[in-house]
Amino acid sequence: MAATFMSRISMFHAFILSALFFSDCGFLRGVASFGINYGQIGNNLPQPEKVLDLLSSLKITKTKIYDTNPQILTAFANSGIELIVTVENDKLSDLTDPQQALQWVSSRIKPYFPATKITGIAVGNEIFTGDDMTLMSYLVPAMISIHGALVQLGLESYIQVSTPNSLAVLAESYPPSAGSFQGELTGVMSQFLRFLSNTKSPFWINAYPYFAYKDSPTQISLDYVLFNPNSGMVDPYTKLHYDNMLYAQVDAVICAIARMGFEGLEVKVTETGWPSKGDVDEVGATVENAAIYNRNLLRRQLENEGTH
Repeated sequence: MAATFMSRISMFHAFILSALFFSDCGFLRGVASFGINYGQIGNNLPQPEKVLDLLSSLKITKTKIYDTNPQILTAFANSGIELIVTVENDKLSDLTDPQQALQWVSSRIKPYFPATKITGIAVGNEIFTGDDMTLMSYLVPAMISIHGALVQLGLESYIQVSTPNSLAVLAESYPPSAGSFQGELTGVMSQFLRFLSNTKSPFWINAYPYFAYKDSPTQISLDYVLFNPNSGMVDPYTKLHYDNMLYAQVDAVICAIARMGFEGLEVKVTETGWPSKGDVDEVGATVENAAIYNRNLLRRQLENEGTH
């Protein structure tokens, strides 16, 4: 069954989407929530209606797309599947203007809602770890303008506004209790976290344990990153035990947020996964390991496991 499941979702950019809730600087529990990041780059892609049929057959209730493709938004109407849409990076400059943001929400979101269950707007993607400082300066103003437009249209209670972040926003991640953001991001990160706090929106993180394993395969246990049985590690300060790297990475984000003075923010993993193939130097990138990672993480989410 697992092999069949993995082959059926291989046409998508497939990840576990997990809503994770924390207090202060430690992981408390995971809430079962499986979703698919629905990419649209490739050849011979299925029509959105076919994608919807497949997601429904797999009982997947959440998906994220990387634009506001009207064909997808129309196809997903009345499906009950929750959808996060994305503002492309090159649109951020325009959307710092409240009037343009209102026009964007009025034309890209409002015509489809509530029939299409849009629950989030991702403003850009991994902006804080890019090299474009000007683009970075647009991020929070664009988020403020988009949220303001949602307020004007009476949609702010239904649709959250945030941005997915790479783990590279962290300067320290080990042990998790030492988690801290890159020093050069302090100013803009404080503005971003304040926006999230004021609007009760989540911090979205794209977390890929594979990259840490690839960089240090002799120091990091493959079982530890694949959620297989292993001895794990204990944070010397919090005394929390971690038997997998993903939970440790997310806790490092929580601690970094707490260190900035914004305890209690909700954190959601918007992307995670494992490559099914790679270059010669990309050790561990196999179909088997990808299947093990996704299967084990899904099991963890369904069991509501956390650190202890």
